[in-house]
Amino acid sequence: MPLYETVLIARNDVTQQQVEQIADDIGAELETDGGAVKKREYWGLRGLSYRIKKNRKGHYLLLGLDAKPTFITEMERKLGLNEDVLRFMTIRVEEIEEAPSAILSRKSDERERGFRGPKPAGRFESGRRRGFDDREEFRARDAFPGDDFRGLEE
Repeated sequence: MPLYETVLIARNDVTQQQVEQIADDIGAELETDGGAVKKREYWGLRGLSYRIKKNRKGHYLLLGLDAKPTFITEMERKLGLNEDVLRFMTIRVEEIEEAPSAILSRKSDERERGFRGPKPAGRFESGRRRGFDDREEFRARDAFPGDDFRGLEE
């Protein structure tokens, strides 16, 4: 049977368990049809690049499927009817990689970095509060009170 990868985005209102339940339902239907779920990754609650149905975040889930094309069309039809699923995309692949996807490997790299220590005082965080007239352009203007640069046509 051909191999497919499906990524689906669920609403941020649902819990992680409800997203896992959607994946379990797909897996159960697939096993009765003679296929198998080869890979399953929950990528977590992530921000969307634009609003989808008034949602700014969504639960991302990757499924690696070994299924018949008829099952894929039926699964996509059901995902389109499910109100909890915002978007989904299925592509056919030559092989399903066993290694974690790029999304999960990048997440683990961020976790390994950990705490880097306290941040040094920045340019604007020196602790001294400046008033309106203490800004740099006002100090430069007030340094030459008698000069008027508009009357240079002599």
